[in-house]
Amino acid sequence: MKIYQAIILGIIQGLTELLPVSSSAHLNLIPWFFNWDIPESFDVALHLGTLLAITIFFFKDWIGLIKGGYEQVVKKKKSTEGRIFWYIVAVTIPTGILSLILDKISEKICDTFGIEMILIAIALIVLGIVLYIVDKKSSSEVKYENMTFKQSFLIGISQAIAAAFPGTSRSGITMTVARALHVDRESAAKYSFLLSTPIILAAVLVSITDFQFSLAFFMGVLSSFLVGVIVIKFLLNYLKKGSFKIFAVYRVILGLIVIAVTFIK
Repeated sequence: MKIYQAIILGIIQGLTELLPVSSSAHLNLIPWFFNWDIPESFDVALHLGTLLAITIFFFKDWIGLIKGGYEQVVKKKKSTEGRIFWYIVAVTIPTGILSLILDKISEKICDTFGIEMILIAIALIVLGIVLYIVDKKSSSEVKYENMTFKQSFLIGISQAIAAAFPGTSRSGITMTVARALHVDRESAAKYSFLLSTPIILAAVLVSITDFQFSLAFFMGVLSSFLVGVIVIKFLLNYLKKGSFKIFAVYRVILGLIVIAVTFIK
């Protein structure tokens, strides 16, 4: 793998993992479009960059969440941070197990029938349409601090759908479900980022022995990290007044392009 390929894929990962447009779709599509030979483990390796971006950007939040979770159990001191922390813990375990199962099933189907690109295109288009409709029709009544366990659990468990259908997008599905539950856009994005942290960490730790620690690896991770930090800041500021429409339209257009290229090839 060339260094320039790693940097480009790192930038793509930093952009698409955190925006609701599916990093898995883009990391599959770019090598497919340009006939690049990329190690399968590099996809997960690039997640290390966005994991660092999320962790550092929300470092104070995580310190508060961990402290609140500890105090709620040990000192019986209730707080918003403690409540949210245990919400995340409660949903991460079943989500992780379900994601592993669905990922294996999805991978087997794609390998057997050779329809991965078509599935990615369909997922891009369908979730793009759903995201647009849900975001447009849903009110913004619930803030991050006021989310209930039911809302938090439904948003969290929806991450498993991204494992079942490549091209869905972890952030895309969680933000869509959050909006359907009337969580405001900025809170939906923030909670989505926090939810993704333990899931991405688990994926990185499981695959770390497969990583090829070369210069290309480090350049890819670095570019993913730097772009990731910028994207988090951009999205949280943008969603204070903007909607998800632009991302929904992009998903549909990209999905149609993938279908066209598939038939041409």
